[in-house]
Amino acid sequence: MRSISIRGVTGVAFGLLGIASLSGRPAVSGELEVGAASAIFEATDDMVIGGSIGPGRAHGQEGDLRASAVVIRGPDGRKACLIACDVLMLGRDILDESARRIEERLGIPTDRILINATHTHSAPTTVTIHGYRREEEFARQVGEKAVEAAVAADARLAPAGLRFRLGEESSVGQNSRLLLQDGAIYWVGPRDDVVRPTGPFDPELPVLSFVRPDGTPEAVLFNHSTHTIGTLEPGVRSPSFYGLAAQQLERERGGTVLFFEGASGSTHNLSLSAAEALHRIKAAVSDAMDRSRPRPVDRVAGIRKEITLRVRAFDEQADDAAVVAYCTGRMPPEWAEKTIGIFREMRRELAPRKGEELRTWVQAIVLGDIALVGVPAEFFTTLGQEIKRLSPYRDTYVFELANDYVGYVPDEAAYDLGGYQVWTGLHSYLERGSGEAIVSAAVDLLHRLREGEGGGP
Repeated sequence: MRSISIRGVTGVAFGLLGIASLSGRPAVSGELEVGAASAIFEATDDMVIGGSIGPGRAHGQEGDLRASAVVIRGPDGRKACLIACDVLMLGRDILDESARRIEERLGIPTDRILINATHTHSAPTTVTIHGYRREEEFARQVGEKAVEAAVAADARLAPAGLRFRLGEESSVGQNSRLLLQDGAIYWVGPRDDVVRPTGPFDPELPVLSFVRPDGTPEAVLFNHSTHTIGTLEPGVRSPSFYGLAAQQLERERGGTVLFFEGASGSTHNLSLSAAEALHRIKAAVSDAMDRSRPRPVDRVAGIRKEITLRVRAFDEQADDAAVVAYCTGRMPPEWAEKTIGIFREMRRELAPRKGEELRTWVQAIVLGDIALVGVPAEFFTTLGQEIKRLSPYRDTYVFELANDYVGYVPDEAAYDLGGYQVWTGLHSYLERGSGEAIVSAAVDLLHRLREGEGGGP
């Protein structure tokens, strides 16, 4: 195994060679065990950055791009593994293989392995989208590092207790699908003619702290629902403000801190600098850690389910007219022309796939009475909130871009409103109703877990 950087309870990075998994060591009866670690990605200035319209480049880097993993073993010996990767998103061709290898190495069933993309827009591209192709070598490295981080986390398994607090941050982000006076839905450009937001913003910020008997944190997980866009320095690779907040918290509080992107397909930070967003998120997570209370974990269980979705049958003329109208009205001419051309090319690529079926994952994991739901999309916030409302678990939180990537997934009403997130392209191609189908599948899994499926008492 190559040398990787891992973080322990002190928050100090160190090299580790030849890690041997301790997964064979039995847990003490009735005891929760936790281990966490990170593996750093190697990236260079010649790699195309994902997240823009057209290929971009970065010069230099701030913070680490990494895979961060936590392994949790319940009192009955069943384990779950949660991994956050600082990339835009990843397809299941890579993530399925990573999960298979983690299962093989650590004996954790893939039902209880969740791999999430933090959705930073400042890392080498791990998808083909918006006029550029996936950086294949980098994308496969991400899959390998996810496995390495999981193995390193498993090697650190030791007694810990869970402390939980449902925090809140309502000022970092907002519903960004704003209705404009001409009936368009805001994407980029001026927005001095805003009428109203067209959907909700979710301010919930759950924080799960796994604490050693001596009071030091081994792992801290937090979840929030705003697009991960914003760097301290311009034009650099970065885990963006959420990832930078996590890494600063590690240095200040110890342990490994993991951010999991919530249902943020319809929410962005439209007003704050990255520095201010980082400050507010870090303060909110730190406050939740200080106010957290012990939460028993008597069960670790999970279920994954494959569901079938379809590529939409789109009208080329209508889709082109929508893109042209917005871009020519709200972009400088050179950017409008470039953007229109990129969308036309993406639709040409999708045209032969109309009606094609694709298989993807929906997942639910429970840690005691806290439920975590993995969905494979840039999931609209209203859909994430619907899962929370319908869940049999009071504390239910949604991790988007988990285990796969199937583009933006809007609610049905959003298709009628239009806007960038529903324009047909490699970023948005599923048929109407796909979001509601994912909600239904997720809620079904949560009920099955509540009834005792998925392992544990």
